[in-house]
Amino acid sequence: MAMSTVSSKVACNVRTQFGASSRGASALKAPVATKATHRPGVAMCSAGETMHEMSRAVRNAGLGLAMAAAVSMPLAPIAQAFEPQPVYGDMALLTAGDPVKNSKALLRNALPINNKEIRTIQLALESIAEDLRVPGVRFSGVAKSVNNSYNIATKQADKILKSVPAANKEEAASLLTQLQNGLGEFKIIVDNKDKQQVPIKQQELLQIVGLIEECMVDGFPFEVPAEYADKPLLKGRATVEMTVNYKDNPRTKRETMTIVVDGLNAPVTAGNFVDLVARNFYDNMEINRSDGFVVQTGDPKGSAIGYVDPSTKQLRTIPLEVKIPKDKIPVYEETLEDIGRFNETPALPFNAYGTLAMARTEFETNSASSQIFWLLKESELTPSGANLLDGRYSVFGYVTENVDALGEMHVGDVIESVKVVSGMEFLENFKAPVRIPPLAEEAQAL
Repeated sequence: MAMSTVSSKVACNVRTQFGASSRGASALKAPVATKATHRPGVAMCSAGETMHEMSRAVRNAGLGLAMAAAVSMPLAPIAQAFEPQPVYGDMALLTAGDPVKNSKALLRNALPINNKEIRTIQLALESIAEDLRVPGVRFSGVAKSVNNSYNIATKQADKILKSVPAANKEEAASLLTQLQNGLGEFKIIVDNKDKQQVPIKQQELLQIVGLIEECMVDGFPFEVPAEYADKPLLKGRATVEMTVNYKDNPRTKRETMTIVVDGLNAPVTAGNFVDLVARNFYDNMEINRSDGFVVQTGDPKGSAIGYVDPSTKQLRTIPLEVKIPKDKIPVYEETLEDIGRFNETPALPFNAYGTLAMARTEFETNSASSQIFWLLKESELTPSGANLLDGRYSVFGYVTENVDALGEMHVGDVIESVKVVSGMEFLENFKAPVRIPPLAEEAQAL
C-alpha cells in the first residue's frame, strides 16, 4: 500500500474524469483476441507497388511474426520466435534509453499540463529513488532535491497556482500548503539522516504533487472524433479495484489490486473498459493466460471473443487508440508503425510492470472488445528504448497498488469482482443494464 497519508478524496474532480486470447493456447504469445489459432502470413506485393511500400511490407511482416509469437494467442516457443533477423529500413533507428518504469510516475507524466515549476519539483522528488539505491542512502543527493523543491514551492507558489483553473484554485492552494509544510518536514528528516523515513516522506509528497498536477487539468483536453463519439467514453481518470481468488496457491488465496484507468489519453479504450466493469462483465471470469509475459482475461464463455451488446446482438469492438504527447488527439485505427512514427513514445507506454492494454486479433487493429492483458516484464518485445509493443496495442492504465498480485495469477484463477471506486462520473454514453426480475427470467425461459 502507498505510504502517503493524503486522502484520495482530496484530488480535484478532474482527476477521476489497455491481443485477446484463444482458449487452450499454450506457451508465450502475443495478446490476440480470437478463439482460433492465427498464423502470421506474409503479404505479397504487386508490380505497381513502390520500393518504399515493399520495404514497409517486409518490415511489418517481420514484426508481425515476432509479435504473433510473443503476444498472440497460440504461441511459438520464444527461442524460435526471436531468432536473429535482418534489420529493415527504419527499424535500424530504434535507440536504447532509460525509460520511466514506475506506474505512478508514468501517470503523472501523462497528465496534459504545462507547468515548469511543479514538473521540476516532481522530477526532483522522483530522483531521490536513485539516492535510495546507494547503500546507507546518499543524503547529499536527497538534500539537494528537497532543498530545490522547497525553494520552488515556497518562492514560486504564484507560478504554480497560475496554471490552475479558477474552479480548482482553492483546492490546489490547500494542497500546495501541504506540500510546503511536508518539504519543511523532509528537510528535518534529511538533517537527522533518518533513512527509514526518507522513502515514506518521498512517496507522501509525490502523491501531493500528483494531486496538484491533476488540479491543473482544465477539463477534457480534446474532442473525440465524431465516428467514436457515441461509444462509451471516459473523459477523465477512474480508479478500479479488482479482487481475484487464487486456486491451489500456497502463498495467497485472495488479493485486491488498484488500477488507474486513464481516459485523458485513451477515452475510447478506457470508456469501453469502465463501461464493462460497470456491467459486472469481468466478475467471476477466469484468468485465461498467465505465462510470465502477460496475464490475460476477458474472454467470455461461448463462441464470442468479446462483449456482445445485448441491444444489437453484435460484438462490440473499439479502434486502436494511441496518444502521442505532442499530438492534440490520439492516433486511431493505425499502428504507429503504419504511419511511420514507430520511434515515438506514447503518452501511456508499456514501461511498467502491470501496464494494462487491450488484446485484439492479430491483423485487425480495430478488433479489440473485452479481452485485456497486463504486461509482467520486459522481454524481447519490450527492450528499453526499442519497445515493439508501444503503438501496436492500446494502453489505457496501470496497476498502482498491490501489483505483485499479478505474478501470483495462474490460468483458472477467478476474478471475484471488478468495481469502479471513483471516476464513474466521467463515463459518457453509459446505459445501465436492465435488471430482469427472477420471475421474469423464468417466464422468458418458458
